[in-house]
Amino acid sequence: MQINPVNTREMKIAFLKLTLVITLVSGVFYSCSDSFLDVPVQGGVSPASDPDLAPKLVTGVYHSLIQGSSFGDGDIHGFAFVSVTSIMSDDADKGSTLGDQAVPVGDLDNFTISPTNRFAETLWSGHYNSIGAANQALSALSKATSIAPTLRNQLTGEVKFLRAYLYFNLVRMYGAVPLVLRVPKDAQDANTEPSFQTRVAATIVYDSIARDLQYAVTNLPLKSQSAVGHANKGAAQALLAKVYMYQNKWSLVKSLTDDVINSNQYQLLPNYANLWRQESNNNIESIFEIQTGGFNNANLGPDLYTICQGVRVGGRGGWDDLGWGFNNPSTNLVNAYEVGDLRKAATILAIDNSGTFKGTMLWDGFRVPSSDSVQNLFYNYKAYASKEKEKYEDKGNKNLPKNIPILRYADVLLMNAEAALQPSINQPALALDNINKIRLRAGLPIKGSVTIADVWKERRIELAMEHDRFWDLVRQGNAGAVLRAAGKTNFVDGKHELLPIPNSQILLSANKLTQNPGY
Repeated sequence: MQINPVNTREMKIAFLKLTLVITLVSGVFYSCSDSFLDVPVQGGVSPASDPDLAPKLVTGVYHSLIQGSSFGDGDIHGFAFVSVTSIMSDDADKGSTLGDQAVPVGDLDNFTISPTNRFAETLWSGHYNSIGAANQALSALSKATSIAPTLRNQLTGEVKFLRAYLYFNLVRMYGAVPLVLRVPKDAQDANTEPSFQTRVAATIVYDSIARDLQYAVTNLPLKSQSAVGHANKGAAQALLAKVYMYQNKWSLVKSLTDDVINSNQYQLLPNYANLWRQESNNNIESIFEIQTGGFNNANLGPDLYTICQGVRVGGRGGWDDLGWGFNNPSTNLVNAYEVGDLRKAATILAIDNSGTFKGTMLWDGFRVPSSDSVQNLFYNYKAYASKEKEKYEDKGNKNLPKNIPILRYADVLLMNAEAALQPSINQPALALDNINKIRLRAGLPIKGSVTIADVWKERRIELAMEHDRFWDLVRQGNAGAVLRAAGKTNFVDGKHELLPIPNSQILLSANKLTQNPGY
């Protein structure tokens, strides 16, 4: 990884005093091997000297999404992401042992979070790392006159989609955040431009996200006309619908999800359990996923994503420990499934607790020992990576990577159903049809009618352990009541819907950044 030398050492040192990490200025980008993510490391180049620079920088933005340095300087889809999006919800408990990672993970699980929480810091840094890479790519694209206009617009659309996704995460995690949409001109600009150091209202951030995504909708091709793993029109429409869902703009949610459904680019994968296996990467249901692992002919993926959620040995040991044992599906989630729901066994890896010591046989033939020898009773089956049946270069690597689904067609059907039930739209038959499609795949009987509460329940079960549950509770306005009822009694309404702004960033900004209420 190198920094574009267009930025001076003076500028870098000055910018360390700002709220954002240095990559906002320096345009760090990332390289990896053999696929659409293949980018030679650059240095001393510009769009004029290297006509291929802009596309390479676009590729680098994709690659930046696999940041997972949870205890380091940047996480987007690693252990910190898992903790904030899943462990904080009623779907999961911290797991592992009581004292293991009591700080920072236990504080997130128990809602005793402080502004010095390490995971809150590294998620901030990781997302702004990628935003810096996106801004650098957009700057290069604007100067890349050798690229045909149609291709340049498409690449710009892909980067704006990624930047929108990053800001969507940030605004859900922190609320008002700095809205950085360009690369600073120099050190003075970096030190004096308010947008680099101060927060703007969440409504303004959402407006920016919507503009980026609308550009992507206009300029990206359909999935069938796009390279595998790249953002496409359907991905932009689906994400924009989700953004509008968080703003209760239901007519726009309905229109956009209608467009995705009517594009005939997507279907529900018949076997729900197969969604989480390498063979189904970028399948017919997939709208957008983080590209990792075998897709790149390498053991490439966010650090700690799989291993932090793997089965943790305890007791006698003596077998292949799959991981650290965090992010355990909660008893609350286990009890939420209807009898006969096929999604339960595909989501929850249940440890044998029968006293017969038969163990638990996984889908690939691997046997997990019984509860006398395993730390916890439930694990996230969706995070399991098979050494035996899936293609990885290094079978000895416990942190085997997995593609991480971000948007899939079932989510679109659920958004469409929720929109259809709004009084201003009032299309209950459409909502019922969407819900019954999902239920039929799950092996459940169809319903004769549905309410908003029914849609919310299906949303929880269908997307369980997929990093949406906490934010869904917040947007539905019942996070406090639901989480306290689930045993997370420290949740404070008006405070814990958001993470604290990292104290380190407030200090670096000379207190130009303000703190969220209650922290």
